Amino acid sequence: MTSWQADYPQEYQEIIAKTDDKVRPIFSKLDSIALNNQSKVLKSFQKHHVSDFHFQASTGYGYHDEGRETLESIYADVFNTEDALVRPQIISGTHAITVALFGNLLPGDELLYVSGEPYDTLQEVIGFAGDHVGSMMSYGITVNYVPLTEDGKFDGPAIKDALKRHPKIVAIQRSKGYASRDSFTIREIKDLVTIIKEGSPSSIVFVDNCYGEFIEEKEPTDIGVDLIAGSLIKNAGGGLAKIGGYIAGKSEYIKASATRLYAPGIGKNAGATVIGLRDFYQGFFMAPHVAIQALKSSIFAAALLDHFDIETHPKWDAPRTDIIQTVYLSSREAMITFAKTIQKYSPVDSNVIPEPADMAGYENQIIMAGGSFVEGATIELSTDGPIRPPFSMYLQGGLTFEHAKLAYTAAVYDLFYNK
Repeated sequence: MTSWQADYPQEYQEIIAKTDDKVRPIFSKLDSIALNNQSKVLKSFQKHHVSDFHFQASTGYGYHDEGRETLESIYADVFNTEDALVRPQIISGTHAITVALFGNLLPGDELLYVSGEPYDTLQEVIGFAGDHVGSMMSYGITVNYVPLTEDGKFDGPAIKDALKRHPKIVAIQRSKGYASRDSFTIREIKDLVTIIKEGSPSSIVFVDNCYGEFIEEKEPTDIGVDLIAGSLIKNAGGGLAKIGGYIAGKSEYIKASATRLYAPGIGKNAGATVIGLRDFYQGFFMAPHVAIQALKSSIFAAALLDHFDIETHPKWDAPRTDIIQTVYLSSREAMITFAKTIQKYSPVDSNVIPEPADMAGYENQIIMAGGSFVEGATIELSTDGPIRPPFSMYLQGGLTFEHAKLAYTAAVYDLFYNK
């Protein structure tokens, strides 16, 4: 059988081999993280005697849905919390965050973001952007944020000053998303939680956990965070969940979140799982492995591009706490070439040719590639970015490292050899 590398020139084959050698020690450490996180998930499945019975659908109001309730107990176990809300009615990470925040804020309360300005989509929820209808600010909720320092770190003195107002919720965005800063590690968040608890003990500490689940051995709720939220079509769904989101934390905050999602008096007691329970269970079981597969994919891409002096963030050998990888390419043409090859190597819509296009909410055209089994599933291999200097491409996902390796190897080859 012909080797998958056989069509590449010898010089490039040697670069691939050197890249493999560079990342091997890091991958070995990541395997250990995956093993420990897998152990946590497996122990909870065993504890709750998961069986085929738990995968059966409920209809109508969804009362007494034991599969749903057991799944939420498993999430609470794994994330080391009192309770959890895991529902197909939560449609995205932004929706999960919105439910968690709105559920625990009242008019006159303050929401304080200490990780800089919230990301674009959430700004419409808050009221910083958009028409403000239904936003937090339209309900009389005060929203403030503490800018990061010039080097993208938490501004301790400014945060301590803001805490004197005793905000109802202090929020942290763990992942950098599409920002240029570093993502915040569990250690950094732990140090910040200490500052928050000392400065304002009554504040609820909330973390947007999107893109970060199972990347480290601990989650934010292991180190004092009161409430987290995320999407099931990112890390936590393991590539199998087709919809859904989760919120995990202290019981009173989960109850308030469920009341916001449904209605007072109903809360967690209803919400049918007509479809998806089997995928939710199996996806969460797979999540520790799949998340590390996606992380290995990002590291390999950064290490391979390092041979060609392409700037990446984070660097291939830097500490990681999420699956996002930024690559700074040289031009508009380079971005388009890279995206077209990733699309060509996608399992779905490989015949589609991505082109830069206008998108609502963005000043510049966007190039986007990613043929995924689930629409918008960012745990699956994808890349996108705005067509403007410094020509940043955002790489994420990879259900298997092998697929991502094939795709990234081809994309880099097309950039530098196949012109």
